[in-house]
Amino acid sequence: MVQKLKEQYRPQFHFSPEEKWMNDPNGMVYFNGEYHLFYQYNPFDTIWGPMHWGHAVSKDLIHWEQLPIALLPDEHGTIFSGSAVVDWHNSSCFFEDDQPGLVAIYTSNDTYPDSERIRQRQCLAYSKDNGRTWVKYEKNPVLSDYTKTDFRDPKVFWHDATKKWIMILATGQSVTIYTSPNLKEWEFASEFGSNAGSHAGFWECPDLFPLAVENEENKIKWVMLVSIGDTGTSKEGSRTQYFIGDFDGKTFVNDHEDETVLWLDYGMDNYAGVSWSDIPAKDGRRMYIGWMSNWRYANQVPTKEWRGAMTLPRELSLISNEKGIRLLQKPVSEINLIRRETSVQQNLLVESDNPVCFDMNNQLVEINIELEKINGTKFDLIIQHSEFDRTEIRYNVLQETLVIDRANSGVHQFSASFPVLQEAPLTLKNNKINMQIFLDISSIEIFANDGEAAITSLLYPSEGRKQLILLSHIGNMKVNTLELTELCTIWD
Repeated sequence: MVQKLKEQYRPQFHFSPEEKWMNDPNGMVYFNGEYHLFYQYNPFDTIWGPMHWGHAVSKDLIHWEQLPIALLPDEHGTIFSGSAVVDWHNSSCFFEDDQPGLVAIYTSNDTYPDSERIRQRQCLAYSKDNGRTWVKYEKNPVLSDYTKTDFRDPKVFWHDATKKWIMILATGQSVTIYTSPNLKEWEFASEFGSNAGSHAGFWECPDLFPLAVENEENKIKWVMLVSIGDTGTSKEGSRTQYFIGDFDGKTFVNDHEDETVLWLDYGMDNYAGVSWSDIPAKDGRRMYIGWMSNWRYANQVPTKEWRGAMTLPRELSLISNEKGIRLLQKPVSEINLIRRETSVQQNLLVESDNPVCFDMNNQLVEINIELEKINGTKFDLIIQHSEFDRTEIRYNVLQETLVIDRANSGVHQFSASFPVLQEAPLTLKNNKINMQIFLDISSIEIFANDGEAAITSLLYPSEGRKQLILLSHIGNMKVNTLELTELCTIWD
């Protein structure tokens, strides 16, 4: 293992940069057997600064090879977030003999000449060698709007029904959709969002894609992801919402015209995520990854050599339930590559206020648990990191809520917002709930009720994990199944 990937708090099965600062995932695309992950990167410091595009590739979504910086600042500004696509039919004319290649669409950020006012414009770069080197388009920028200060984070995809490229762009408190035949010339199509969803902060990093609704034949809906920046007015800081609706190549129509806000993740540490482009049809999955941090404290977290990590890659799907159509998420199946020994317990009775304890000999653990209510009203699952450090996961049967409490999980003095309780609605199904939990060195990810609710949270405990404690309050709970699986590092 590379020695510098063993520092204190270094994630061992999540992607993080070898050194310096990282935030938003960018340019995620699959091409010639490789998953590309570009990301916002400051090569000069461990805090946010002049943005570049860092670059890593993987053949399995789990093990990553870190490559040289892909895009550097130029005369148009620093390199903000964006996306990448495979131009299969050479609509851009960047490639010879009609061979496909990669095209990156990104935001250049600078200020107007003789002014301090921010200027954000959309630019192109292309690669003929599987993303190893990039050439910036000589006629950049390709899209500008001088009336908007916030004009960034283009997500581009090919819309086969209209034979056009679609760009969805964050534009302040809304998103704007553009179309193009060739990635170079863009035409306004529509705007969405001024009266929909949460407006607790400026909108960022949108995505738009179709998904089939499970168990409903031939029913396709469109999902729009929109991240919300931190303005300091909400307890959660930055987070991500989503919308379900229809899209005809120009206009997105939201199914939820009421005040319903649908949250992608109820934890504080999943932001700015978007999905991979050009996944082969024979695979068919819609896969997503997010930045595992929060703007409320991202520059202050207690890592030294680097700052920033990504969530586990997740597969997204849609299901129709009593609340309507909702987004599900689960870790990609490739996570099996790092699974090792599993211990199984079944039919455990956890009696009121009589804890049941299990030793955990590995810091990297997957926990799968199914709980059944007998007569208990509250249930705690506690990760005891050390004598004093513990992370508490609580389920309240009466309120139907799942909560993570990290107030005593380790270092948190860097931000008053870090100990805030993170709460997700979670309904019993046939008197049961299930949770799939992934514990890395400095994070926890929970997927509850087969992905109906997700909670992603950073943790900074002082020592390695030692014990799992199960505790029922005011009555008994039954643990139908408990599986503890050791996971291995991806950096060997």
